[in-house]
Amino acid sequence: MHTALVTGGGGFIGSAIARRLLRDGIRVTVLGRNRYPALSAAGATCLRGDIRDLTCVEQACAGQDVVFHVAAKAGIWGPWPEYAAINVDGTANVIRACRRNRVRALVHTSTPSVVFDRRSLEGVDESIPYARRTLCHYAASKIIAEKLVLAASGPDLKTTALRPHLVWGPGDTNLIPRLLARGRAGTLKMVGDGKNLVDIAYIDNVVDAHLLAAEELGTRGEAAGRAFFIAQDEPVNLWQWINDLFDRLNIPRVEKRVPFAVAHAAGVLLEMTYTLLSRRQEPPMTRFVAHQLARSHWFSGAAARRILGYRPAVSTATGLERLQQWLWNTSPPSARTCC
Repeated sequence: MHTALVTGGGGFIGSAIARRLLRDGIRVTVLGRNRYPALSAAGATCLRGDIRDLTCVEQACAGQDVVFHVAAKAGIWGPWPEYAAINVDGTANVIRACRRNRVRALVHTSTPSVVFDRRSLEGVDESIPYARRTLCHYAASKIIAEKLVLAASGPDLKTTALRPHLVWGPGDTNLIPRLLARGRAGTLKMVGDGKNLVDIAYIDNVVDAHLLAAEELGTRGEAAGRAFFIAQDEPVNLWQWINDLFDRLNIPRVEKRVPFAVAHAAGVLLEMTYTLLSRRQEPPMTRFVAHQLARSHWFSGAAARRILGYRPAVSTATGLERLQQWLWNTSPPSARTCC
């Protein structure tokens, strides 16, 4: 691999992939909707555009050996047409552009949400079928997108999909900031019995998985047409992990609990209300969030180990230390309560 395109290269995962590729001496092009001065300064060619624009994507794919398709509309609230246009049509555009430019490998960033079907998932592998009862447009659109990517794999374009779960670490602009905000506000409560286990994925390990996938597609190609769960060595108790983080930052531990039935009912009511009022902001509780906070969802990493050679290099404990230090270094003095 000498050249690589990263769609969504300005996001948390995309920018981390781009920076690693640059450090490895790869010529990197980043496609995103904004300007990214830090990546430009690091040596990346930054193209401003939208994956919904096929012509734009075709231009970005020209001359690329590998495409890392990370761009997506995330979150769990919003109109279906937006999710469909970005996550489904945008992914179809990336596939078309790869084929027309004879790109050899496409690594797609997917999500374990594609198999989350309202029940606990404990140690399941990639043979588990796609969810039939999704609770948000994000999951539904990512199912379609992943199917498109895997079906596109062939002799001329080899494709794979990675499913990292709850990606976190320094540079996170979504999961960790939301947790900290709700923790400091005292609005975060355990849903259910607090015993559920979940997979998490430290950002550096997620980047490793993407580069290993690209390398594997370019050599043996056993990963072609397959999806892989990506996480740490073992699942964590969700609420213990959150409280460990909060302890490090002097944020009060989450002690209050809400029965799952109550949280789920609140999600139903709030979703109906927000829909009727055409509110674009995400409700404070949804059915999807209630299930995610109460259920176990962790997965077998055997296939990623065997085929990709993936093993998390950064442990959860080391990741927490790095995250704490990053939060300390990036917080204003008035907000430094972690040390």
